Amino acid sequence: MISLLRIRKLPFTISPFTLTRLMDSSSSSTITAAKASSQTHRLLLLAQQLRCYKPPPSCLDELEEQQIQEATGKVVSQVGFEESLTPTVRDPQRFKPKKAAVLICLFEGDAGDLRVILTKRSSRLSTHSGEVALPGGKADEGDKDDAETATREAEEEIGLNPSLVDVVTFLEPFLSKQLLRVIPVICLLRDRKAFKPIPNPAEVEEVFDAPLEMFIKDENRRDEEREWLGDKYLIHLFDYEFENKEYLIWGLTAAILIRAASVVFQKPAAFLEQNPKFKFPRVIDKDTSM
Repeated sequence: MISLLRIRKLPFTISPFTLTRLMDSSSSSTITAAKASSQTHRLLLLAQQLRCYKPPPSCLDELEEQQIQEATGKVVSQVGFEESLTPTVRDPQRFKPKKAAVLICLFEGDAGDLRVILTKRSSRLSTHSGEVALPGGKADEGDKDDAETATREAEEEIGLNPSLVDVVTFLEPFLSKQLLRVIPVICLLRDRKAFKPIPNPAEVEEVFDAPLEMFIKDENRRDEEREWLGDKYLIHLFDYEFENKEYLIWGLTAAILIRAASVVFQKPAAFLEQNPKFKFPRVIDKDTSM
């Protein structure tokens, strides 16, 4: 039987992006100043809201996880939104996923909507070439935390100076189809005009943005049923057009943005998410993927 995602109730708070827009003023300069002030105020409210966000409690912290891995042959893994403690077979290969972080960089668009910065990966890359992704990558040994990983990678990939953003919260870890643990880091871009994208051609072909709320609406969305070790789940695909170019946003990137939008706008998606239940595979190799 196909298992359904259990929707968690989010605490009720009025999101700053549901507030009424400023009324027109007789002076264009007054309108411009008022608009800038309103945007700043809404971003401040959003920052306060997100800093109060607490991800659902993990079953175990990293120290406990390491002790379990070393002493009892069990692992903790995150898939989508939930953690599970999964026993492995006797003498299993060690499951120690590499860590990565992605940056969910939000800013207020000219129309007052909340938007997220996305990239189209270089077609020359060996994995996920030409796909839409969030800026980010694998953690380096010198990174002090996930925020540094995400902002460092964003600067390397698209020239986003970390001084332009404020990191406000982290989402639950996700597990990629290559069994890479990915930490979503949410930040706010204070001044969109101060950011001049400089794509690293070795990694990124294009930089664009999309409305965050799109990822909890059932418009321009379709899904495909997949299976992971006997359990069926849904892959979500969003068709998006920006400046006369068409993009497909799907898979892990879509799943992370669905969760981010649910947290920011404090309401669940308007569609069934149906995430996979992770089961530890007996053999981990290059073909072990979702």
